Amino acid sequence: MTIDVRDGSDSRWFALRVRSGCEKIVENAARNKGFEVCLPLYRCRHRWSDRVKTLELPLFPGYIFCNLNPEYRLPLLTIPAALYLVGVGKTPVPIDDGEISAIRAATESILPTEPWPFLEAGQRVVLEDGPLAGLEGLLIDNRKQQRLVVSVSLLMRSVAVEIEREWVRPLNRTGSVSRLIPVPEYK
Repeated sequence: MTIDVRDGSDSRWFALRVRSGCEKIVENAARNKGFEVCLPLYRCRHRWSDRVKTLELPLFPGYIFCNLNPEYRLPLLTIPAALYLVGVGKTPVPIDDGEISAIRAATESILPTEPWPFLEAGQRVVLEDGPLAGLEGLLIDNRKQQRLVVSVSLLMRSVAVEIEREWVRPLNRTGSVSRLIPVPEYK
């Protein structure tokens, strides 16, 4: 009896811990074995003494995301440089589909993205305009620009996307859009 790893029944997104620097290799190997994978990348400029180069690096170094039924994870874990599925003890913990969708939307947009420290405190907002309309996250504001931070709670990692001030509307504690609380504006 052969097992189809692409079987959608009971499949969820999981974070796969991989050896650092091997994210793209493991992603290709997992894809070749039939797994649906997500390796969010960002562009950065790196300066060496003799040149400057634009690199595509993982937003979550040491991790890739796989959509799978955890009962059929063995083919994934036999990939060289694949270490384990993130979880509690030996039980993998799934990642919320909304978090994966938000990260995909951020990386597929034309807006610059970059890794960001995980934040637990901050104002939850929704973008009502722009290419990421409907996306929810934490608002980070500084004097130069605003960013929306989208987080993967399980990994305690986040991604920041530059946004325009006019796109943002705050959410109240129930998750609905609040029109009464203005977004602070710094000059």
